[in-house]
Amino acid sequence: MGRTTGTALAATALLVALTGCDAATDKAGEIVSSATAAVASAAQEKMNEVKDGVNAGGDVSAGPTSTDGDRVVSTITATNPKDKAADYTIMVNFRDSDGNLLDAVVLTIDGVEPGKSKTGTARSNRALSGDPKAEIAQALRH
Repeated sequence: MGRTTGTALAATALLVALTGCDAATDKAGEIVSSATAAVASAAQEKMNEVKDGVNAGGDVSAGPTSTDGDRVVSTITATNPKDKAADYTIMVNFRDSDGNLLDAVVLTIDGVEPGKSKTGTARSNRALSGDPKAEIAQALRH
């Protein structure tokens, strides 16, 4: 996942440095979009690995984003409405103000007691520009 993003960013820099034209800028955008799609695909694959998970989108919420070093973070809260402890696996998407997907991460919050809430931190895989928002793409209780 990190290797794909790093390779895409290096290729982008090389294209811009060598050509400096609009075609390079367009190609750079395609490379970054491709890397973002690969990250989202990898996140979905992780979600698909969860066995016996039930949709728990209503149990989970994303807080506002902030920066931690060069990464974007959001506090994710899982509230367990059931009568036994549960683990949550959550896919969080980071989107720009136009709704474009910038990054996707998977977070696990383990051992949420019945009727209680527990938090975890979703942290972007790379530096994101602008003012990205975090959204819950998928949440599974298991």
